[in-house]
Amino acid sequence: MAYKVQKSIQEINERIKSGKVVVVNAEEMIDIVEKQGAVEAARMVDVVTTGTFAPMCSSGVFLNVGHTSPKIKASRAWINNVPAYGGVAAVDFFLGATEPSDDDPLNKVPPGQFRYGGGHVIQDLVDGKKVHLYMEGYGTDCYPSKVVEKDIDLESMPNAILCNPRNVYQNYNCAINLAEKTIYTYMGVLRPKCGNATYCSAGQLSPLFNDPYYTTTGLGTKIFLGGGVGFVTWSGTQHNPHVPRGENGVVKEAAGTLMLTGNLKDMSPRWLVGVSMLGYGCSLSVGVGIPIPIINEQMAQFTAVRDADIYTQVIDYGYDYPMAVSRSYGEVSYADLKSGMIEVNGKKTPATPLSSYSRALEIADNLKEWIASGRFTLGEAQMLFPGHELMGANNNV
Repeated sequence: MAYKVQKSIQEINERIKSGKVVVVNAEEMIDIVEKQGAVEAARMVDVVTTGTFAPMCSSGVFLNVGHTSPKIKASRAWINNVPAYGGVAAVDFFLGATEPSDDDPLNKVPPGQFRYGGGHVIQDLVDGKKVHLYMEGYGTDCYPSKVVEKDIDLESMPNAILCNPRNVYQNYNCAINLAEKTIYTYMGVLRPKCGNATYCSAGQLSPLFNDPYYTTTGLGTKIFLGGGVGFVTWSGTQHNPHVPRGENGVVKEAAGTLMLTGNLKDMSPRWLVGVSMLGYGCSLSVGVGIPIPIINEQMAQFTAVRDADIYTQVIDYGYDYPMAVSRSYGEVSYADLKSGMIEVNGKKTPATPLSSYSRALEIADNLKEWIASGRFTLGEAQMLFPGHELMGANNNV
């Protein structure tokens, strides 16, 4: 395909450095493309910023807590009584966002409250709070200690790396419950007989809705992560671009995901927030913003996607989801979901989000300001992920 507008990442970065860059958020880009057309919009705009803020369970941190005297090879560790995986190295651990506290009653008296877990530890660390570390080892000649217990904080750690194996889902289910009783899920509390519906996406602001074929988002893409700067370091676990798409190329069900990495010490408790999900468990809400370089008019068109043109599937979590039954009770647009009411099987059903659109817009605007001020340049993807080869297979794209 011959494009009328062609820009490289290097050219856009030069415009950022010279203070001549034109950057808008994905919400603003909708009106620009509608009024100017995709070609003129591509000439005018260099970067479109996106954002999302929502619970992202597949998140966690690699922590190096520093050596003690005498040293310990810690095979097991707990931080504020939350287990951290110790099978990495002497004092390196991975703490997962969904790990509950060891003394949590879980769902013994359902629904459990899951008041504190890995996600809350991560929030406490970036908030500058002291946390209690307890380590156990079996003792070796070079690491003689068997137990170490002390209070630490993020500043005292040699290294702390946020490493999230699966974030920024490109789309996700709209959840309902067709069973006869209330259920407690990672999609929130779902009332019986389709009493409510929940969803989790910023829609038109969400990063991968604006880059549906991962054309500019890949290994090495530089992003807003948790209030600091991070990078896309691989496609996320469960990345699956081979799903039904609309004529605009936008996926109609869960598809692409991203692995994200960044320095935890540069992040903020506003954008990494521990979450307690009634009857389900712990998680972490993560703020992510991805800049989309407008390298041609096709990318301009992609970044003008509207909630009314983005669809997802209505899935029953009362029976179908837990039993791995693949069945949809219809498609709904994000415009319908954000109206607060959808129709399922002829029944009006209230819909509520787990994600925050206002926070997503704040992220997109923060990233916009970083770029406009010259403090943030774009990172060029060194490898594209499965799915980019599908672009053009649909003649309407």
